[in-house]
Amino acid sequence: MSEVLNHFLKYISYDTQSKDGVEAVPSTEKQKVLAQELASELRAMKAEDVVIDDHGYVYATIPATTDRPIPVLGFVSHMDTSPAFSGAGVKPQIVKNYDGNDILLNQETGLTMKVSDFPYLLKYKGQDIITTDGTTLLGADDKAGVAEIMTMAEFLLSHPEIPHGKIRIGFTPDEEVGRGADFFDVKGFGAEVAYTVDGGGLGELEYENFNAASAKVKIHGTSIHPGSSKGKMKNALLMAMEFHNMLPAFDNPMYTDGYEGFFHLDSMKGSVEEAAMDYIIRDHSKDKFEEKKQFIRRVEEYLNSRYGAGTVEVLLRDSYFNMKEKIEPHMYLIDIAKAAMEELEIEPLVTPIRGGTDGARLSYEGLPCPNICTGGYNYHGKFEFIPVQSMEKVVDLLLKIVDKFTER
Repeated sequence: MSEVLNHFLKYISYDTQSKDGVEAVPSTEKQKVLAQELASELRAMKAEDVVIDDHGYVYATIPATTDRPIPVLGFVSHMDTSPAFSGAGVKPQIVKNYDGNDILLNQETGLTMKVSDFPYLLKYKGQDIITTDGTTLLGADDKAGVAEIMTMAEFLLSHPEIPHGKIRIGFTPDEEVGRGADFFDVKGFGAEVAYTVDGGGLGELEYENFNAASAKVKIHGTSIHPGSSKGKMKNALLMAMEFHNMLPAFDNPMYTDGYEGFFHLDSMKGSVEEAAMDYIIRDHSKDKFEEKKQFIRRVEEYLNSRYGAGTVEVLLRDSYFNMKEKIEPHMYLIDIAKAAMEELEIEPLVTPIRGGTDGARLSYEGLPCPNICTGGYNYHGKFEFIPVQSMEKVVDLLLKIVDKFTER
């Protein structure tokens, strides 16, 4: 069994699901259990400056092996898994020498991952694919990134004859709930530049991401017995439906791709008396992002003018911004990663992220931090998978980036 696979299978056995709406970081204490394991492994590898802080962030140093003045390079991944789907009791399955057909995930339920639904499976015919059993997510987002960084660290620490500068490692909690950079110690981390290892399929390389905000909508109604409610009832559920129907119908994730943004209704609950809706707002363009926020404010204002002041309350909060403007002065990071991929016969796929990473926030805090692939697909759900060979290639990629950074 390869070293990176060993690490990966161990890490996905830890339930590290984060929880939205919790003020504390980490949002779940169980994330600290994996943090302790990673710190223990790093110390056993003879990494230096291994620290776990009060919020569950893990930091470590691979010391320089040359006296040459090489800038400090960082690698960052997150430990938590998405609140969208259970990460407890993961039962991974390794499909050896994948034959290109549909993959039966669960014998009892008949759940099948179909090539017709996920045609990119065919890119990995003949490889070994790790899947779920359909009852949980797999956790490749981002325990594959963690495993790849740990495998890189293990190799470099056991081969001090390889010349490289000081390398810093950081593992974060709560990335999936947008809090991964909240308490990241950028100054203490001490890297001049870094990469997050938190992308998708092999070859993905990203330095553009969404501008992101959340909108929490509360609607206050008036409940009156329906038999005597004429002119008195204000049905919060109906007003919630009216609110949503005023948003542009095609600015919706199911109709958008590439650089197109959206409003996404993530949850909705309520009664006649009170209703609540949670939206996420996304756009790569800063101008269009601001327009979307203004649009939702106009809907709020209109409904309040119609039903009375205070009927609708919208709490808007920015989450992160497009890191493009912070990476462009450091495009050599993209050039290095592309050149490393090409030397390893990996096709570079420079694409905008239709999401965000810790690197977006960190870039705005002074640590330029583009994102590279982990090798996984179908994150946050039961059809998540990752080829073993892709993880091995990503380890090679990290080592090649270190080599090129040293040569630069």
